[in-house]
Amino acid sequence: MIPWILLDTAPVPDGGELRLKRRGDEFSIMAGATELMNSRLSGSEKALATLVCARLGPRPAARLLIGGLGMGFTLRAALGEVGADAQIVVAELVPAVIAWARGPMADIFGDSLADPRVALFEGDVAGLIGAGRAAYDAILLDVDNGPGGLTRAANDGLYGPAGLGAARAALRPGGVLAVWSSAPDSGFTSRLRRAGFAVEEARVRAHGKSGARHVIWLAAKPAGAARAPRPHG
Repeated sequence: MIPWILLDTAPVPDGGELRLKRRGDEFSIMAGATELMNSRLSGSEKALATLVCARLGPRPAARLLIGGLGMGFTLRAALGEVGADAQIVVAELVPAVIAWARGPMADIFGDSLADPRVALFEGDVAGLIGAGRAAYDAILLDVDNGPGGLTRAANDGLYGPAGLGAARAALRPGGVLAVWSSAPDSGFTSRLRRAGFAVEEARVRAHGKSGARHVIWLAAKPAGAARAPRPHG
């Protein structure tokens, strides 16, 4: 058995630490004892992009916001789905994750970060969401292990009534908010509906037809929607 080698550690704003490990050609990013992502298990991260793009359909100059760079699986899947005139903004809070993408994990990322359709933002995705008004056709969030602040307590604000209201306002009519999770959360489904979204839960495998089952919420802003309902509950 090839042992794991610790390549680097990185602090998470507001507390916590990420660790990048390698075993042969396999990479793992850990938060404490929890594995956030593994280079061998990319199925559900890719599905986050492909499911969203399938629901959007062909849109001229589509604009997507991805929260969390990770190992780039969602980004690369999205690039394979959108047109040449699309723009994909990727927000990554931890600078070291961007450095890992351009350093030890460069082979995994390939030329995706150099694609002219990609804009990389170093900072909190919540800031981009809050500043946007009908700015995006889709917002894809994979910044934690689900709708709660595992790696960063401030992430809780993305999934509460105020955060969901901000996401709805940042979407264009008919746009989609997609959230990746390692497990179901019926309370989050209810919050999405109260925020004015039409909600679908997709169960996807971590790796093709095998591996753990993950959840992706696909929350659509109704076409023609204007003002979001008042956040409550």
